[in-house]
Amino acid sequence: MHEMKVGLIGYGMAGRVFHAPVITAVPHLQLSRVVERRGQTSRERYPWVEVASEAATLFADNKIELIVVATPSSSHFELARQALLADKHVVVDKPFTLTSAQAQELIDLARQQHKVVSAFQNRRWDGDFQTVSQIVKQGYLGRLVEYESHFDRFRNYFSPERAWRETAGPGSGVLFDLGPHLIDQAQVLFGLPRRVTADIRSQRDAGKADDQFELILHYDDLKVTLKAGLLVRQPGPRFALHGTEGSFVKYGVDPQEDALKGGRSPQEPEWGMEPEDAWGTLNTQIGDLHFQGKIETARGSYPAYYENVYQAIRGEAELIVKPEEARNTIRIIELAVQSNAEKRTVAFS
Repeated sequence: MHEMKVGLIGYGMAGRVFHAPVITAVPHLQLSRVVERRGQTSRERYPWVEVASEAATLFADNKIELIVVATPSSSHFELARQALLADKHVVVDKPFTLTSAQAQELIDLARQQHKVVSAFQNRRWDGDFQTVSQIVKQGYLGRLVEYESHFDRFRNYFSPERAWRETAGPGSGVLFDLGPHLIDQAQVLFGLPRRVTADIRSQRDAGKADDQFELILHYDDLKVTLKAGLLVRQPGPRFALHGTEGSFVKYGVDPQEDALKGGRSPQEPEWGMEPEDAWGTLNTQIGDLHFQGKIETARGSYPAYYENVYQAIRGEAELIVKPEEARNTIRIIELAVQSNAEKRTVAFS
């Protein structure tokens, strides 16, 4: 396959932990240039890369086909816009943009430029979500009536590495940080809701940004609850699904994030595999048989996201994470903020 050179803007936590090691795990992608404002940290792990101090250097490099934006949320729109105008394909870390209007502008510009633009929704390739997707698709629970998805974390302090996320600035807070993952997964499974109800809070002492939310997405016969919080020392289920024939409950989170934070590579042979003690429990009726037991978690694969982006750029496959879906995710966040402010349920529009 024809190799594609990639430029990465930003080498903070997102660029260092999630993007660079996943990009370099895809054989026909070459991490070529990295924008770092301080030092040349990226060269410690990727000695072949060229380090630039300004994004304009990447935009002017004719050899780079794909630009990855992994900077603070408030800069996503403008950097993605400039990259598209420079005739580059673009991947934007979540959140895609700060507003749905900005998202639509990027969609229109990408179409005008005949370029691929996508949001980095790597958690579609979490093994547990892949497992849930198959359970829903196969109808093992009958008619699904309730779906809950949680990111329960405990961090009762303010992290210097996450400083911009914990201020009161645009795009900060846990709703813009973790919300896009949970909303995107629900959208993949169930489409767009009819109504949105939200409760968004700052629970930690002296907190300046939201650090907890509960969203309820209302469908015709289905209630979807999405929760994330930073003061949950004893986590609840990652997923809990209930239907007319049974339930599926899964504790623990996909192991890929912790593996990446630990400096491991997605090229390891057992990457994305979850230990048996973390598998979810299915309790349901299948025909005339009652089944209750563990379901092996599907293997997760974050590199599959970038593999698909490469194939979409080359015209070999349809883009899986479409920018229109990213726009709809931001729209749901906008409606959640409105719902919380007005203390009411609002219609999706």
